[in-house]
Amino acid sequence: MISRISNGLVHDVPADLTQALLKTNDAVQYWESLTPIGRNEYICWVEDAKKEMTRAKRIRRTIEEITEGKKRPCCWAGCIHRTDKKPSKWQQAVLIDGKKKR
Repeated sequence: MISRISNGLVHDVPADLTQALLKTNDAVQYWESLTPIGRNEYICWVEDAKKEMTRAKRIRRTIEEITEGKKRPCCWAGCIHRTDKKPSKWQQAVLIDGKKKR
Protein backbone atom coordinates (compact mmCIF):
# COMPACT_ATOMS: atom_id res chain seq x y z
CA MET A 1 0.00 0.00 0.00
CA ILE A 2 1.33 3.43 -0.97
CA SER A 3 1.50 5.72 2.03
CA ARG A 4 3.07 8.78 0.40
CA ILE A 5 3.32 10.29 -3.06
CA SER A 6 6.41 12.38 -3.76
CA ASN A 7 6.07 16.11 -4.34
CA GLY A 8 7.77 18.22 -6.97
CA LEU A 9 10.77 20.47 -6.57
CA VAL A 10 8.67 23.51 -5.58
CA HIS A 11 5.04 22.36 -5.59
CA ASP A 12 3.25 19.82 -3.39
CA VAL A 13 0.95 17.29 -5.06
CA PRO A 14 -2.64 18.60 -4.77
CA ALA A 15 -5.32 16.31 -3.35
CA ASP A 16 -7.19 15.86 -6.64
CA LEU A 17 -4.03 14.77 -8.48
CA THR A 18 -3.12 12.44 -5.61
CA GLN A 19 -6.55 10.79 -5.81
CA ALA A 20 -6.25 10.35 -9.58
CA LEU A 21 -2.80 8.79 -9.22
CA LEU A 22 -4.03 6.37 -6.56
CA LYS A 23 -7.08 5.34 -8.64
CA THR A 24 -5.07 4.36 -11.70
CA ASN A 25 -3.16 1.08 -11.86
CA ASP A 26 0.60 1.66 -12.01
CA ALA A 27 0.27 5.47 -12.14
CA VAL A 28 2.01 5.93 -8.79
CA GLN A 29 4.92 3.78 -9.96
CA TYR A 30 5.33 5.96 -13.05
CA TRP A 31 4.93 9.14 -10.95
CA GLU A 32 7.65 8.02 -8.54
CA SER A 33 9.99 7.29 -11.47
CA LEU A 34 9.85 10.96 -12.54
CA THR A 35 12.51 13.35 -11.28
CA PRO A 36 11.42 16.01 -8.75
CA ILE A 37 11.63 18.55 -11.58
CA GLY A 38 9.43 16.38 -13.83
CA ARG A 39 6.83 15.97 -11.08
CA ASN A 40 7.00 19.70 -10.42
CA GLU A 41 6.27 20.51 -14.08
CA TYR A 42 3.14 18.33 -14.08
CA ILE A 43 1.93 19.78 -10.75
CA CYS A 44 2.48 23.38 -11.85
CA TRP A 45 0.74 22.66 -15.17
CA VAL A 46 -2.30 21.25 -13.35
CA GLU A 47 -2.38 24.11 -10.84
CA ASP A 48 -2.03 26.74 -13.59
CA ALA A 49 -5.46 25.86 -15.03
CA LYS A 50 -7.92 28.69 -14.55
CA LYS A 51 -11.12 26.62 -14.91
CA GLU A 52 -12.07 23.44 -13.07
CA MET A 53 -12.84 21.74 -16.37
CA THR A 54 -9.34 22.50 -17.66
CA ARG A 55 -7.81 21.31 -14.39
CA ALA A 56 -9.71 18.01 -14.59
CA LYS A 57 -8.59 17.56 -18.21
CA ARG A 58 -4.97 18.23 -17.26
CA ILE A 59 -5.14 15.71 -14.44
CA ARG A 60 -6.47 13.08 -16.88
CA ARG A 61 -3.72 13.96 -19.36
CA THR A 62 -1.09 13.78 -16.61
CA ILE A 63 -2.12 10.20 -15.83
CA GLU A 64 -2.19 9.28 -19.53
CA GLU A 65 1.15 10.90 -20.30
CA ILE A 66 3.12 9.52 -17.37
CA THR A 67 1.81 5.99 -17.99
CA GLU A 68 2.97 6.40 -21.62
CA GLY A 69 6.43 7.21 -20.27
CA LYS A 70 6.44 10.96 -20.89
CA LYS A 71 8.61 12.92 -18.47
CA ARG A 72 7.13 16.43 -18.88
CA PRO A 73 3.76 17.86 -19.97
CA CYS A 74 3.57 18.53 -23.70
CA CYS A 75 3.43 22.15 -24.83
CA TRP A 76 4.18 23.62 -21.38
CA ALA A 77 6.54 26.57 -21.05
CA GLY A 78 7.69 25.40 -17.63
CA CYS A 79 7.19 26.31 -14.00
CA ILE A 80 7.85 29.97 -13.25
CA HIS A 81 7.99 29.33 -9.50
CA ARG A 82 11.36 27.58 -9.42
CA THR A 83 14.13 29.40 -7.59
CA ASP A 84 16.97 27.24 -8.91
CA LYS A 85 16.81 28.77 -12.40
CA LYS A 86 15.96 32.12 -13.91
CA PRO A 87 12.78 32.33 -16.03
CA SER A 88 13.34 32.56 -19.78
CA LYS A 89 12.79 35.93 -21.44
CA TRP A 90 9.43 34.71 -22.78
CA GLN A 91 8.30 33.41 -19.37
CA GLN A 92 9.29 36.68 -17.73
CA ALA A 93 7.55 38.87 -20.29
CA VAL A 94 4.38 36.87 -20.86
CA LEU A 95 3.73 34.74 -17.78
CA ILE A 96 5.20 36.93 -15.05
CA ASP A 97 4.94 40.51 -16.34
CA GLY A 98 1.78 39.85 -18.37
CA LYS A 99 2.96 41.65 -21.51
CA LYS A 100 1.10 40.78 -24.69
CA LYS A 101 2.60 40.33 -28.11
CA ARG A 102 2.15 43.38 -30.32
